[in-house]
Amino acid sequence: EKEREWKGPFYFIQGADPQFGLMKAWSTGNCDSGGDEWGQEIRLTEQAVEAINKLKPKPRFFVLCGDLIHAMPGTPWRKEQTADLQRVLARVDSDIPLVLVSGNHDLGNAPTPETVAEFQRTWGDDYFSFWVGGVLCLVLNSQFWFDASGCPALKQAQDQWLDQQLSVAGQRECRHAVVFQHIPLFLRSIDEDDDYFNLTKAVRKEVADKLIRAGVTAVFSGHYHRNAGGTYQSLDMVVSSAIGCQLGQDTHGLRVVVVTAEKIVHRYYSLDELSEKGIEDDLLGLMQEK
Repeated sequence: EKEREWKGPFYFIQGADPQFGLMKAWSTGNCDSGGDEWGQEIRLTEQAVEAINKLKPKPRFFVLCGDLIHAMPGTPWRKEQTADLQRVLARVDSDIPLVLVSGNHDLGNAPTPETVAEFQRTWGDDYFSFWVGGVLCLVLNSQFWFDASGCPALKQAQDQWLDQQLSVAGQRECRHAVVFQHIPLFLRSIDEDDDYFNLTKAVRKEVADKLIRAGVTAVFSGHYHRNAGGTYQSLDMVVSSAIGCQLGQDTHGLRVVVVTAEKIVHRYYSLDELSEKGIEDDLLGLMQEK
């Protein structure tokens, strides 16, 4: 309850796609079954955790937007990748809550009740809300909007729950409302063509309009393994590149997100930049504003 009140600016860290196993699979061109090594991803995720733990002041939370591991449900290496990622994430400072979002590799491209239950047992709920400093944060299972043919009842349950949560946001009982999900609504424009890396036009427009009506101002996602994003009306669609495998020209990194009374400002940092220099003064300055 005490987190429902605005107490001044703060920041959090967003990461995405540690995806243990993809770097080897991608390099060999065998993305279906080639992820039998993930030492590089372990080192990168350890670097991310070390960088976050050193930050002053501490972030209010660290959210990881899906594709935690590469091995799909029912495929080799899944248990081993999961155990290694849990070991690395256990090193996050206990004062920094860890928020985990489900991705397509965590649930399967077409999730089933069984794969969703496995995720819940391993990592926690696949959708939920939490409050931090007067801000309502909604964590969504975007796989239900990609292909819910194997679990229509679960999709319906999330849709009903989301409507109820958005009614709270719509009554402006929060300073801001933000969403975390794996698949972006869109990469650059609400009208772009359908793609593996976005939601279909019909779905994205319906979801975006619903979020905007309720006053949601930002959606944070991963999945693209590159930085991207755009705006649609008042909604900022933020697509962050990966901690792990890069599919474009971006660096392995994390996004720093500063929340002030009026706005949400974010900047992507390479792991090296964040480790060596920390957060830049202009972002730190936003947190001094009253």
